[in-house]
Amino acid sequence: MDQTLIFLGIESSCDDTAAAVVRADDGGAQILSNVVAGQTELHAAFGGVVPEIAARAHAEKLDICVEQALDQAGVTLKDLDAIAVTAGPGLIGGVMSGVMCAKGLAVGAGLPLIGVNHLAGHALTPRLTDALPFPYLMLLASGGHCQFLIAKGPEDFVRLGGTIDDAPGEAFDKTAKLLALPQPGGPSVESEAKSGNPQAFALPRPLMDRPGCDMSFSGLKTALLRARDQVIEQHGGLPRAIRADLCASFQAAVADVLSKKSRRAFAEYMALSPAQPAFAVAGGVAANQAIRAALETVSAEFNAAFLAPPLRLCTDNAAMIAWAGIERYRNGGRDGMDLIARPRWPLDQTAPALLGSGKKGAKA
Repeated sequence: MDQTLIFLGIESSCDDTAAAVVRADDGGAQILSNVVAGQTELHAAFGGVVPEIAARAHAEKLDICVEQALDQAGVTLKDLDAIAVTAGPGLIGGVMSGVMCAKGLAVGAGLPLIGVNHLAGHALTPRLTDALPFPYLMLLASGGHCQFLIAKGPEDFVRLGGTIDDAPGEAFDKTAKLLALPQPGGPSVESEAKSGNPQAFALPRPLMDRPGCDMSFSGLKTALLRARDQVIEQHGGLPRAIRADLCASFQAAVADVLSKKSRRAFAEYMALSPAQPAFAVAGGVAANQAIRAALETVSAEFNAAFLAPPLRLCTDNAAMIAWAGIERYRNGGRDGMDLIARPRWPLDQTAPALLGSGKKGAKA
C-alpha cells in the first residue's frame, strides 16, 4: 500500500502565481487547496504578458499564495512530505522566482525538493482527476505549447507531433489583439464566436495535407489579419457582427486542425493496443467548449474514453504541479539545491526540436 503523501506545489511559469496542497494515497488524490493569483490587469495595457512585470509580480505574491494554500488546506510545513515546484519551461524570471521560493522553504523545513516539468503537470492532470492508467493519448494545448503525446509513465512521454510555430493559445491571444478584444484572448474569442457564423470566412487549415501530427497556426493568424483588413476597408470599420463571424471562423479552423491531427495521432496510439484506450486533453485551450466537443467526437470514433480536466485545472495551477511532484517522487525522483530554472525543457528528450534550438537547448 502506498504511503499517504502531502505535497505543496508551486507554479510561476508564466503570468499566474499559484500554490496548492495535494494529498495522495492508495485510494487516489485530493486537492486540499488550490490558490491562483492572476496578473491579467497588470498586462492588460500591453496586449500580452510582459516577462519583467510577471517576474516581479511572482516575487511579490509567491509567499502570500503559499501561506493561503497552507491555511486553506489546514496544514503547516511540518505536515508536508515534500515541495514540488515548476522548474521549467517558461518565462525564466518567473520560473526562477518559484524555484528560489521552493528552495528556501525546503531548506527551512528540511523537506525534499522535487523539480517538475510544467508540461508534465498538464499531461498528468488526468491521473490526478480520474486516476487514468497508462498509456493514454494526450493533447497538450496551451498558450505556449501544442503537442500530441503518448503518456507511458510519470516521466515517459513520446511526442507524436506538435506546432512548428505559434501554439493555438498564442494564436487566440494574437487574434483577440487584432480584433480589439480583451486579454486573455482565448475566453474573449470564444465568447464572441458564440454569436458568429463559423462558415462566414474561408480561413485556411494549415498543414492538413502534410502527413504526420505536426501543426501550424501562424498562417491562420495572418489570414485572419487580412480578412479583418478587407472588412475594415469595405465597411470603414469592424462591425460587431462581422467580428463575431471572424472569431467563429477562426475557432472553427483551429478545431478542424486539431481534430484532423488527433485522428492521425490516434492511429499511432492504437497501434500499441492499449487495454483501456483513452484520449485526454489539457492546457488552457482545453477550456474551449467548441474545441472540446470536436475532440470528443474524434475520441468516440475510436471507441476511446475522453477526458478533459475541470476548467479550473485547464489553465496554469499548482495542484497539477503538486501531483506531478508526487508522481515523480513515487518514481524515485529527487532534486537538490542545485536544481536549476529552465526556459526550455522538452518532455520527450529523444524527439527532434519542433521550434529549433539554441544555446539553452531544444525549445519543445
